[in-house]
Amino acid sequence: MASDSEQSFLMNCWYVAAWDHELIDGTKLARTILEQPVVLYRGESGRVMAMEDRCCHRGAPLSMGRVEGDCIRCMYHGMKFDPSGKCIQIPGQDVIPARLGVRSYPIVQRDHLVWIWMGDPAKADPALVVDYEPLHDPGWRGMPAYMHYDANWLLIVDNLSDFAHLAFVHTKTLGGSEEYAYQTRPLNIERLADGFRVERWHMNSDPPPFHRKVIPDKTAKVDRRNIGRMLVPGIFFLESMFAPAGSGAETGNLAAARQYRNCQFMTPETRRTTHFFWNYLHNFDLDDPNIALSLCDSLREGFMEDKAIIEAQQRLFDREPDTQLLAIAADAALAHFRRIFGQRLTAERDTIAAAA
Repeated sequence: MASDSEQSFLMNCWYVAAWDHELIDGTKLARTILEQPVVLYRGESGRVMAMEDRCCHRGAPLSMGRVEGDCIRCMYHGMKFDPSGKCIQIPGQDVIPARLGVRSYPIVQRDHLVWIWMGDPAKADPALVVDYEPLHDPGWRGMPAYMHYDANWLLIVDNLSDFAHLAFVHTKTLGGSEEYAYQTRPLNIERLADGFRVERWHMNSDPPPFHRKVIPDKTAKVDRRNIGRMLVPGIFFLESMFAPAGSGAETGNLAAARQYRNCQFMTPETRRTTHFFWNYLHNFDLDDPNIALSLCDSLREGFMEDKAIIEAQQRLFDREPDTQLLAIAADAALAHFRRIFGQRLTAERDTIAAAA
């Protein structure tokens, strides 16, 4: 874990700022992102706006203001700002100095996610927003959710990069028996330029608790596959498949399989806190809303188990920031991610320094 002076964020990339349902009914959402105060709101046009949550006059939060059309008015002295952040009205003053305004941030709305670009707005290409097909595929159902972690986002990335902890941290929720940790190995770790891909099988196993809750035969053995895909700066996709044991799923026979798709988005709030967005989708019994609810509850329960450990790690690093950690074989994926992230961060710093 790096010290404060060494830590930083990738600026020129898209981060999830909110689920769109967080902005219904005129909500002005105050959210700190990359240590910057931001206000998000949906204007009369239906567009989502994001700007600095701090009036340029006396520093009052614009999240305490009033939405007017697509604009927002500070309710301290009444200054009104358009979606670009420019001040367009000062009550009792006809001349508006050109310098009066607040920073606005590019926004992309897609698949019920609100993405924000905190870096150079000239580089904010909507085509760079990651597409996750199950979020807009009618063959999948899920329930969007949010959690807040009192921990650095890279500790959450480390946790998600490591399937070995499932059987120990999540024995009664997401994992199953300790056999999963002792007897399975990653079949393939692909070290990619933007992250990694890991595949893991567990044959002829008992179904884990979360899966057992939503299937009719709760004792039948299953062949289980997980495929994890982690992308910089902190986006995780997980494919999970459960097929009847011996049905040939490993050779491509998925006729009787039940499958899940899990998307998770980690957005740094500060160096020590994180916004965590996720959705756990399934492709069976789509007319039964209780399945999505059960899966969401199960995953939240599992994440709370992770959260307890991860936040305890953060408290340790707060006390002893120079702690040195030792690696084991299971750390191969997370070590690669940390390396790729560090390279991206250095390259961005060098580019900014060169431009300056």
